[in-house]
Amino acid sequence: MSQTIQILPDHVANQIAAGEVIQRPASVVKELIENAVDAGASAIQVHVVDAGRTSIQVMDNGLGMSAEDARVCFERHATSKLQTAADLSALATKGFRGEALASIAAIAHVEVTTCQKGADVGTLIRCCGSEVILEEPRARSMGTTFHVKNLFYNVPARRNFLKSDAVEMRHVVDEFQRVAFAHPDIAFSLTHQGNSLFQLKPGTLRQRIVGILGPKHDERLVPVQEETDVVTISGFVGKPDSARKTRGEQFLFVNGRFVKHGLLHRAVLRAYEGLIKEGNHPLYALYLAVDPARIDVNIHPTKVEVKFEEEQPMIAILKSAVKRGLGAHNVAPTIDFDAEVGLNIPDLKPGMEVHEPALTINPNYNPFETTLSKPSSAEEKSRSNSRLSNSALNQARGGWSKPDATGWQELYQVLGPEDKMPVNASSAPNTDEILVSEKLDSEGLEILQWRGKYLFVPVKPGVAVVHIRRAHVRILFERYMGRFRAGEVKPVVSQKLLIPEDVTLTRPEVMALADARESLLEMGMDLSKVDDQTIQLRAVPTDMTSCVREALDIVLETYHDGLWTDLEARQVRWAKAWAQRAAVKGHASMPLEARRHLVSDLWACDHPNVDPDGKTILSIWAAEDLENPFC
Repeated sequence: MSQTIQILPDHVANQIAAGEVIQRPASVVKELIENAVDAGASAIQVHVVDAGRTSIQVMDNGLGMSAEDARVCFERHATSKLQTAADLSALATKGFRGEALASIAAIAHVEVTTCQKGADVGTLIRCCGSEVILEEPRARSMGTTFHVKNLFYNVPARRNFLKSDAVEMRHVVDEFQRVAFAHPDIAFSLTHQGNSLFQLKPGTLRQRIVGILGPKHDERLVPVQEETDVVTISGFVGKPDSARKTRGEQFLFVNGRFVKHGLLHRAVLRAYEGLIKEGNHPLYALYLAVDPARIDVNIHPTKVEVKFEEEQPMIAILKSAVKRGLGAHNVAPTIDFDAEVGLNIPDLKPGMEVHEPALTINPNYNPFETTLSKPSSAEEKSRSNSRLSNSALNQARGGWSKPDATGWQELYQVLGPEDKMPVNASSAPNTDEILVSEKLDSEGLEILQWRGKYLFVPVKPGVAVVHIRRAHVRILFERYMGRFRAGEVKPVVSQKLLIPEDVTLTRPEVMALADARESLLEMGMDLSKVDDQTIQLRAVPTDMTSCVREALDIVLETYHDGLWTDLEARQVRWAKAWAQRAAVKGHASMPLEARRHLVSDLWACDHPNVDPDGKTILSIWAAEDLENPFC
């Protein structure tokens, strides 16, 4: 029998492992920066070329490595962070698996230069495809420099799936920010193509937040501090009035490690109940210190997930801490539990005369007596309305709006035999067949509006009942999507703002909007970059003039929801959200011409039967079904 199961070569195993650990250039930046932090560096520099495709260089002034350690660090499962399985319960470092450097060396050209404190000379090692091709002495100061070039050179499929430089660079910035947030005592710098993006000096946590998010956030921060046996919480949350519809300013750290935890995030949101609008997201940068033995960070290859031994108490403590922080700074109402609760009873002194409470009664009051006075204008108007004709009164009781009297005879025209369609009495006609086969001309139709929500439109089979808001959403959605499609782009009518609006955002958000400027221009939104953290809105689509900031928030939502790289999904999301914001709301009465225009635009849609969410827009009532009750 031949042997079919074989042990994979190391370089093949490293390439397989790299698929889980190194997903894009941002993964390399994250791993190298975290190694520099673990090495005790006080200053870390990151230089990126072509969003990391061509070159990623990370320099630190940490402890450095010996020549032997520099050679071994590229081996799989080589680490200085732990020795036994018991060490997992006392982790105090970022990395511990010993997979990152081996994975990077398997899919890129790597050069490391390192020198320990007190050493006369350092070491240079070059590695390609998990193989060391050069090792020689090299003079340098204490610390380590990793230079990663030609990422995914031997994995062309992975390299081809990388997004544009703008998208990949935003991921790099995200990872850089998360590590910089966690260590305000370390100096960080980031450059791209030689241009400086961040120059962060060591300082307090507040200074670090302001340095990353912008100086306008300084006045929006509220400190949070809580210490218990379960967890110690520190950090800052934003004032309720600074909450935004888009996410991206929420940072949660556990033992200095950035994590994503849905339950803890919802605990923070519950602390803001009644203070912010539903759907808004507050700013927070919160740091949780937990006994390492009570948590498990070895859940996901990226180490952004964590399991807690005492999860429910931690959720309750976090919510309480945020609430207390908001209340202590007069941001939220608080309850004074030290105040005495009781009846306000006056003290009775000896000899004090006590009087019985007196009651005042009007003996001439008659509850059945009506006050004779001149009727007010509102009462007079009500009386005049009561003198409506019986037919108008019946319409008013049903919520009908009074139609235009011209051409009323057309409502009662009897269709000839040639106009009749065979109808199944058990079911209504297929709306697709009716509306696709004949695009009805709404000109001259007497369209009735009922309860402000529905339109009754005469059609050959009977009556079409149209949901006004859903119809308007469908019309706007197809109009917006038409602007994206080649060959269907029509001149966009946009409204220039009299005073351009400056909006302060995070650096990744500004980069995202700058990348999508051409697509936004197609939609009628004109914006320009003022600086690294400010954009200026100059024009918006005419349909969105009443909600300028909402239009921008909708765009940013796609970035934070991970839809930015999918062009089609991004366009659909924008068109759907903008249509829902701009569509008619409420139960306002529509003029007859407006009703006709709405129906005409609906008939011209590709899918007039359902809105973008799949909800029914119209239903056709057959003439036979309407006549049956009167037979």
